[in-house]
This record gives sequence, structure tokens and C-alpha cells, in this order.
Amino acid sequence: MPSDNKREEGKKGEERALVALKKDGYKIIEKNYRNPLGEIDIIAEEDGYLVFVEVKKRNTLKFGSPLNAVDGKKKRHIIRSAMYYLKDHKCFDKKVRFDVVGIDGSGVKIVKHAFMAEETAHG
Repeated sequence: MPSDNKREEGKKGEERALVALKKDGYKIIEKNYRNPLGEIDIIAEEDGYLVFVEVKKRNTLKFGSPLNAVDGKKKRHIIRSAMYYLKDHKCFDKKVRFDVVGIDGSGVKIVKHAFMAEETAHG
């Protein structure tokens, strides 16, 4: 279980991500969506896509870019949770996209189409 300080830092990062996403034209549908398979930081709509967004914040680049923190295991968790969301909300007709928002000392970076479900299906 994350410490209160780490949880607070995560919330601040997600708030910065929300501001950047809204500024970039995303319509926020849900924050911190949880289901039995995991959690998705932000669910939004943008440019005709239903977008599942993972937010990663790093105070230092000592352990690499926040964008590199979304590894294969994390991607699989996000994809499973997204599939659950699609089934639960009966929205299989939507185009789906997985984006990552990286936050570090230099600012906020939105990476659209950061990964695809097919990439992680076998890995």
C-alpha cells in the first residue's frame, strides 16, 4: 500500500495530467476507474476515440523517464481493465486508444497511441 505522501504525489500528478488533457481537447469521462481486474487512471474521449490513459509521474529521472515506467506487465493490466470497462459499459463499437501521460521536472508530455492491445497479447 502506497504511503500517504506517495498517494498525494500521485493525485497531484493526475491533476496536472487532467489539466493538460483538457487543454489538448480531451473530454474526461472518468477518473480512477476501478474494477476487479485493476485500475485505469483516466478514461476520456478525444478525436473519436475512447481513450484509456495511464499517468506516470517522476520527480527525478534517476530511474528513467516516466513514460518508460509503463512496462509490459502494466500494459496488460490496463488492457484487461479496459476490456472489462468496454464489456461493462457495452461500448464495443468505439475506437479505442491507449495513451500515456508522463510528468517530470520538464513538464507534462501526452503520448497518444502509446501502445496497442496486440503488442502485449503474447508478452
